[in-house]
Amino acid sequence: MTPEITPRAPWRVAAVEALPGYRLRVRFVDGLDGLVDMSALVASAGAGVFAPLADIAAFGQVSLRFGAVTWPGELDIAPDAIYAAIKASAERICILS
Repeated sequence: MTPEITPRAPWRVAAVEALPGYRLRVRFVDGLDGLVDMSALVASAGAGVFAPLADIAAFGQVSLRFGAVTWPGELDIAPDAIYAAIKASAERICILS
């Protein structure tokens, strides 16, 4: 049996929850928490691989894998980038577009 991997870098995500309006509530292993607003991204013509997430049921299938926010189909967002954006924001929001 393979031992469970526990991500320790502060920017690894410890918990994620899908919210209405294509937003995610995230909490990182160091306790920082905030929102990731993906509404502009999933609605844009340039959504690319994230276009399937415009389906609210698909967006709701968010989960964690090795400390990263993921969806089925090998979609993920970089935890270090959203950590930096949330940490730098007075409102604790990261807007992906």
